[in-house]
Amino acid sequence: MITLSSDFGSPYPAAMKGVILGRTDARLVDVAHDFPRQDVRTTAFWLREVLPTFPPAVHLVVVDPGVGTDRAALVVRAGDHVLVGPDNGVLVPAARRLAEGDEDFEAFAIEDDAASATFHGRDVFAPAAAAVHEADIDAIESLDGYEPVDEIEPLAFPEPTVDDGTATGAILVVDGFGNAITNVPGSVLDGRFGEEIELDGESVRVERSYAHIEPGDRLVTVGSHGNVELAVNRGRGAEAFGVGVGDPVVLAFV
Repeated sequence: MITLSSDFGSPYPAAMKGVILGRTDARLVDVAHDFPRQDVRTTAFWLREVLPTFPPAVHLVVVDPGVGTDRAALVVRAGDHVLVGPDNGVLVPAARRLAEGDEDFEAFAIEDDAASATFHGRDVFAPAAAAVHEADIDAIESLDGYEPVDEIEPLAFPEPTVDDGTATGAILVVDGFGNAITNVPGSVLDGRFGEEIELDGESVRVERSYAHIEPGDRLVTVGSHGNVELAVNRGRGAEAFGVGVGDPVVLAFV
């Protein structure tokens, strides 16, 4: 299996698929091609949440605002998975999670002889994904043009601060429903469902799911990702709470 993720929309993913299908009979699965344009951080968050649900696969990722520059093209071996994409941090959170139980992930730089300076998804990453799929996962080093590298561009999400009465964090992403997802672990809400907490000084109800409150009302809950999120039943939490990506949040338990 080869999965494909990008911010391309349409029709560019079709060109990557054409290249891959010309070189391998791998099953192709689209993760998403509507990630926010050139938003490395948001894409990295969702890949970290989604890719571990797959069986062992090659994951092709192209969200690449640095295309045509001297940033490296990478193949990353993480546990039983391989990720292929630009060296801008977008692969790192998913690689860390996929490598869980192993010492770490391993990265290889791809020799870049792209025909185009603007479409490395087609000319560099798609051929690499096909080549890795056809090779043994433990034999990437033996492929021509793949060199081990010691350092790659890091990407880490900010850590929250949690004490007995307060959790301080930030908004990591806003999903398509308008839910504002924080970096605060959902465990801080254990035993508090049905109660009120203070969010940035305002009282908000904590509930297990959106439908536990009236349509249009705000709530704090735990999303499927395991983090605290700010939401509205049948509405957009980011707008109702007046927050966006990167904004700080303070939860006080009274």
